[in-house]
Amino acid sequence: MPRRKITSLKDDKKTNFKSSFNALIYIPRFFKEIWKVNKKLFLLSAFCRLIGAVLPVIILWVGKLIIDEIILQISLDNPDYYTLWTYVGTEFALIILSDLISRAISLTDGLLGDEYNITSSISIIKKTNQINISLLEDSEFYDKLERARTQTNGRVGLMSNVLSQVQSSISIATLVAGLIYFEPYLIILLVLSIIPSFINEIRFSQQQYSLARSWTSERRELDYLRFIGANDKTAKEIKLFGLTDFIVTRFQNLSEEYYQLNKTLAIKRSALGFLFNVLGSISYYGAYVFIIYRVLSGAITLGELTFLSGSFNRLMKNLQDFFSKFTRISESALYLKDYFDFIDISFVSKAKEDIKLPKEIKTGFEFKDVHFAYPNSDVEILKGITFTLKAGEKLAFVGQNGAGKTTLIKLLLRFYEPTSGEITLDGVNINRFNIAEYQEYFGVIFQDFFRYEFTVKENIAIGNINELKNQSKIENAAELSLASAVVAELKKGYNQQLGKRFSNGQELSGGQWQKVALARAYMKNAEVMVLDEPTSALDARAESDVFERFIGLTEGKTSIIISHRFSTVRQADRILVLEHGKALEIGTHEELMNNQNLYAELFTLQAEGYQ
Repeated sequence: MPRRKITSLKDDKKTNFKSSFNALIYIPRFFKEIWKVNKKLFLLSAFCRLIGAVLPVIILWVGKLIIDEIILQISLDNPDYYTLWTYVGTEFALIILSDLISRAISLTDGLLGDEYNITSSISIIKKTNQINISLLEDSEFYDKLERARTQTNGRVGLMSNVLSQVQSSISIATLVAGLIYFEPYLIILLVLSIIPSFINEIRFSQQQYSLARSWTSERRELDYLRFIGANDKTAKEIKLFGLTDFIVTRFQNLSEEYYQLNKTLAIKRSALGFLFNVLGSISYYGAYVFIIYRVLSGAITLGELTFLSGSFNRLMKNLQDFFSKFTRISESALYLKDYFDFIDISFVSKAKEDIKLPKEIKTGFEFKDVHFAYPNSDVEILKGITFTLKAGEKLAFVGQNGAGKTTLIKLLLRFYEPTSGEITLDGVNINRFNIAEYQEYFGVIFQDFFRYEFTVKENIAIGNINELKNQSKIENAAELSLASAVVAELKKGYNQQLGKRFSNGQELSGGQWQKVALARAYMKNAEVMVLDEPTSALDARAESDVFERFIGLTEGKTSIIISHRFSTVRQADRILVLEHGKALEIGTHEELMNNQNLYAELFTLQAEGYQ
């Protein structure tokens, strides 16, 4: 696949310091979502963090009191240790409380994260359902979806980091107040030790995001290569065609290219991080020497020494952690922007109003000079198609591969809109109907139907999921599609897990899967039935049986059949013959045979093949 090569991290100009900070505006909205998920749990987490924020300075202060009390008691002729042991007991209780608070924070963060993970994943699934098929088939848009979908764990970590920042801010404020009270000059050394490291982390986190973003497509390709290289569905062809070395080489070259870029970034980040850490250590020990000097000169007590050294050490670590988390937050906020950008995608309908669908089709569908080219392509798939699908008519589409048969179905189902021309239902442009209600009008089985690795019962009920508990309807649909014979061979019958992805699953043959998929069409009492190559994996006898049942059951219903087998096609009321995106001819089987055109040629060729 074509991909964008990056020879330098400087090549990606889209993400910079400004964009990193601008992305922080999504944090409040993020926490509004978390608040909605579980208000009580959120408040409990906030309360625990508030307590946890002030405990460090209180523990340090009690430690100071203990040291000063020890020195005082040593100097007395008749020492009284009651106050000393009270301080020790207090410190012990505070340590236990600190551990309890820390565990409570971890627990609430974990639970909140899990709940938000569920909520945000559901939001992505629902949003994806609202998106036009044309967008989902666009590679650039799919990259955006991929970034929104794969950063779930990052968003959960972002929540913990932001809440920790609030807690750290309170702790830092109390520790700074203590230092200012005793030795305000230490604040200068503290700033010198932290700021360079902070700037370094911000710079490299921005570059890390730029690298990850620009390589979205390539990482999807790597995932795809992993999938086809180690998968039961591809194993036969991989072995037969000797594709292992090809896949390994392609994976290795692409992953090595990404590794080298990431390696360069990581080495620079580590090297500069080490230098700035040395600067921080120098600042810390400079402060420590200053504090010792103040003790030796009698300006402060030993208790104040322990408080100041402990406060400075804890404050420096807190600030380092604060700025380190800030860089992670700003980086995660960029991914959060991707998530909200995806959730905020809006679609402008061309229809001014949603017209109610007719309860019963009166005249039918009409394609009027319909042209269509896929987005970002100048090649027309359909070139001025005009025909009618009458109410209650069974119309077959015939044509060689690439003639535009399935594309016509996609336009009829409003997965795409015509480039020009229009499609009407009873004289009304189909774009004027509510799209969800309109699509409910159809019962469709595509040739590339999806094999859901659910139970047999669930696989069939997908055709009308609201009838999942209607066992009799499911069994009737299975009988009509010949899937009942498949079910009879399964150990657990309709409760049999299909596929090999999950435990106790059983794989089906292509023909068996097709019968199960066909049952979905019979689950829905749709106004229009569409079968797109629904029997390609069935033997001739099964196919004939399926279509005889279909013809009988859809008597009086509007339906479309796409098939390469002319024994099936000839049962339709009329046949539309497509060639190179144009409607070449339309009529009954007998009329088309008399025309001696493409249909007659293809029919004769296929008939000769069976002789």
